[in-house]
Amino acid sequence: MGMLSPLQILTKYWGFNSFRSSQEEIINEVLAGRDTLALLPTGGGKSICYQVPGVMQDGICLVVSPLIALMKDQVSSLQSKGIKAMALTSGMTLSEVDIALDNCIYGSFKFLYLSPERLQNKMVQERLKKMHINLIAVDEAHCISEWGYDFRPAYLKIAEIRSFIDAPLLALTATATPDVVEDIQKQLLFKESNVWHKSFLRSKLSYVVLEQEDKDEKLLRVLQRVKGSCIVYCNTRKETKRIYQLLQEHNISAHFYHGGLDIVDRDTKQKQWQQNHVRVMVATNAFGMGIDKPNVRLVVHMHLPSSPEAYFQEAGRAGRDEKMAYAILLTNGFDISQLKKHIEEHYPALEEIRGVYQHLANHLQIASGSAQGEGFEFHLQEFCDKYKLPPLKTYNTLKLLEREGYIKLTDAVRQPSRIHFKIKHGELYQFQIGNPIYDRLVKTILRSYGDVFDSFTKIQESILAKRSGHSTQEVKYYLQKLHNMNILEYLPQNSTPKIFFSMARVDAKMLPISKETLVKRKAIEEGKAAAMVAYVQNQYRCRSSFLLDYFGEENQVRCGICDVCLERNKLDITDSEFEKIASAIENLITENPLSIDDIILKIVEFREDKIIHVIQFLHDNGQLEFTEDENLIWVR
Repeated sequence: MGMLSPLQILTKYWGFNSFRSSQEEIINEVLAGRDTLALLPTGGGKSICYQVPGVMQDGICLVVSPLIALMKDQVSSLQSKGIKAMALTSGMTLSEVDIALDNCIYGSFKFLYLSPERLQNKMVQERLKKMHINLIAVDEAHCISEWGYDFRPAYLKIAEIRSFIDAPLLALTATATPDVVEDIQKQLLFKESNVWHKSFLRSKLSYVVLEQEDKDEKLLRVLQRVKGSCIVYCNTRKETKRIYQLLQEHNISAHFYHGGLDIVDRDTKQKQWQQNHVRVMVATNAFGMGIDKPNVRLVVHMHLPSSPEAYFQEAGRAGRDEKMAYAILLTNGFDISQLKKHIEEHYPALEEIRGVYQHLANHLQIASGSAQGEGFEFHLQEFCDKYKLPPLKTYNTLKLLEREGYIKLTDAVRQPSRIHFKIKHGELYQFQIGNPIYDRLVKTILRSYGDVFDSFTKIQESILAKRSGHSTQEVKYYLQKLHNMNILEYLPQNSTPKIFFSMARVDAKMLPISKETLVKRKAIEEGKAAAMVAYVQNQYRCRSSFLLDYFGEENQVRCGICDVCLERNKLDITDSEFEKIASAIENLITENPLSIDDIILKIVEFREDKIIHVIQFLHDNGQLEFTEDENLIWVR
């Protein structure tokens, strides 16, 4: 493998004959041993940037990712290509983690995926020291910055491993402002600044904002006009189901999707949508991470997203095939007040946070200093009923504790049954001779599954039953008996919500969350919300340019296809002329309102008809207003 070039590796394992823009340059930077920050838009092929050099080089690539579902998808994809990869996910037992890490040390694995929380575990760190790590890849790297839209304190600890891992680091993100770009490099201890930035411009994606009181009716009309695959984003689980029912009533094929659904249900719905069996996916923001469906023609937001970053990522799932697509945001006056309420609900008082943490420890009977890495069954409603807590605020408090790195909260997790033989082949053979009642089942297991001696293997009791001639209940009974005799380890399927303690339990009064930090984080969120409101209320600047400017891209040109540009296109006037006239009008009337005639007299370098066109456009789009005495004022 080491003799092949990056392009040869790409062709051999991924079947592509060329790289996308910036991919090859980023890969060459990594292979040269340089720390690199890659800014690639959603769908820009970020994973290729570390997977190709990971395959090329001796040793193993360490991938830090916050998204369990994405980890699993990528591991499955790599394995299908014959590349050995493994993920340490939150549902794994300590025994499973132990075996997995041993396999990474002594086996020929090329990729190890884990969360930043898992990376803090001392046992994990000690095992990493024994691995030949060729590259550290940090996905969703904006999470390391307090200025990022999805800050996770556990990310701040990533740099600690650089003290004992001598390997270059590749940080990747699809959304980062200039402040975040600088902060990522600082927090990850880059030896020198090295940023590769592909433009976020989407030339075939039309951004549209529609002021609409009856959003349901507008959604139906939009779906009639724009054909093809669609995602409709809602801000609550309840709303996804309501919109799904609305579409069903109008014979529009759809599924609804949110984090509270059973994982099998989610997977089934996602596959049916990806395979075009269902046209519309109505979803919360839980849907989309890692989704690679190029032919999405339409993304509709029924509510205001919390930030331009979140909006850009979600809207960017349309038109990845670089054909014409639409990102439509439906809004009304109610949305802004809801966004403000959303922020308030997500930042409870410090005393409330500590109270919920204490109740949680009491509820699960966790002693101080214990439970790190342990998972517990957890039902939110039962917890809230027991301690008389408001469910929504309690859920948000738990999510905040999750963001701060203390816990990991999951919805119903359906883990398939797994087994792992604890004794050697020879010992197992002797056991079968002495215990013939288990012989048929053991032989069936060995014929049906490989690697059961080396690692935990997923099984289906029903399949074992069919092949062995036992009933499913008998198979479960025998497996449990073998577990009790220490012949194998049997982890039966479970499908319950869980809560994991990422850190050992601390005294609630000593919970190290400062009031100042909460105030700062809330202020950052309010700033992002304000930017989102400004985007929606903007009625005369190109929407694409607005977003690109937010992400620090200079010298943007009008896209020509957003709702603002389409209105502008009706004017017989160049972009340069429009900008100059609009700027001149703003300068003239910011302090002193003027009549149309006065404005025309003062702007002498342009024809009267063009000035009137601009005035008309600005007025129609809410940027200019008339006073009672027919003068014009600039609306800020």
